[in-house]
Amino acid sequence: MDRNLLIEIIFDQKNFTWKSDYLSRIRKIHLRTSNQIEVISGIRRCGKSTVLNEIRYKNKEKDFYMNFDDDRLLHFTVKDFQLLYELFIELFGEQNTFYFDEIQNIEGWERFVRRLHDYKKKVYITGSNASLLSSELGTRLTGRYVSHELFTFSFEEYLMFKNVLVTKEKLFSTSGKAEIKKYFFEYSEKGGFPEYLQTGNKDYLKYLFESLLYRDVLVRHKLVNEKEMRELVLSLASNLSKLITYNSLAKFIGVRNASTVKKYLQYLENSYLIFQVNKYNHSVKKQLFSPKKIYFIDNALASILGFRFSDDKGRYLENLVFIEIKRRGYEVFYHKELKECDFLLREKNKIVSAIQVSLSLNEHKTREREFSGLLEAMELYNLQSGLILTEDEEEKVSVDGKQINILPVWKWILLDVIRENKNEK
Repeated sequence: MDRNLLIEIIFDQKNFTWKSDYLSRIRKIHLRTSNQIEVISGIRRCGKSTVLNEIRYKNKEKDFYMNFDDDRLLHFTVKDFQLLYELFIELFGEQNTFYFDEIQNIEGWERFVRRLHDYKKKVYITGSNASLLSSELGTRLTGRYVSHELFTFSFEEYLMFKNVLVTKEKLFSTSGKAEIKKYFFEYSEKGGFPEYLQTGNKDYLKYLFESLLYRDVLVRHKLVNEKEMRELVLSLASNLSKLITYNSLAKFIGVRNASTVKKYLQYLENSYLIFQVNKYNHSVKKQLFSPKKIYFIDNALASILGFRFSDDKGRYLENLVFIEIKRRGYEVFYHKELKECDFLLREKNKIVSAIQVSLSLNEHKTREREFSGLLEAMELYNLQSGLILTEDEEEKVSVDGKQINILPVWKWILLDVIRENKNEK
């Protein structure tokens, strides 16, 4: 790597900063004060770089920073880390805190980061590929790091972006509820990519997908059949939250082997575009061979990538709920025996909650289906209460000694926010 070019990049990137009027997201990360390596991962453009720069802004030491997504670093290799380190010291003096953005672009990066950790340095890194980060962290940095997943804006953050303060009074007053519901319907459509919310330009989402597809999937995995991957994404986005099998997808995109589809799905999941949800079973093998449900990282992105039909609103509501559950850190499965339940939440190897999502329970058949699926799951996993999330209905029902709570999705999200804020105080 050319020394002078690297100095130029260091000073150009030194201007990357966080401003005090930006939306703060650090409290969602729960950083440690120890010298453990802090790993922030998530889909491209979800705000990782902004969070990293907020951390820099609030720390005393902030100069040892490098964003490896810079095209001028195309020929940077693991051997160049030593030169980078020497230049940092030469330009800014000795410091003990390092910030590396999109570090997965440099093969072998974990060796240098481990050396820094061994010398008691504090290192913050971000990355956009789950597989690369997990394999490299697991092989050389076991026990030395703390991992944080960053998603696109939550509904709470969307309200903060709109300068709407969430309070208990607002949540229960007539005018407050009306305002929150208006913003929730907006959020359901627009999603939470920060830059898209600023511009409203749908071409931005298309460019984002193109970048993700080429850089994180096709180029990284040396794939040549772009058409197959595009048709796969189209099918997934058009069948959001529906049960799918590798065989059915293989037929749709015209590949002979279902294992090819399995591999493609893993690449898309590693890039944080999609999530695969298994049917819950005590046998891990049976889980892996069961049909999957596919969810997307963001409603707006899913909407522009697939065909959307008039009756899809409930499936997008379910997708929104799934991402919120992921934000809360649960393992997620679906239940399907005689009946079906949308989500089973597992914590410490135990099913702790069952959730159904339905746009409305006004129709008798819909109400009966949602109740019966939830009650079957509650009975099977010994749960005394269950939850049905709707667009705008609220009720408490007791059935055979079990409690079913019906809540609007927006209230379910914000009640948790209020509880969290109260606990922080």
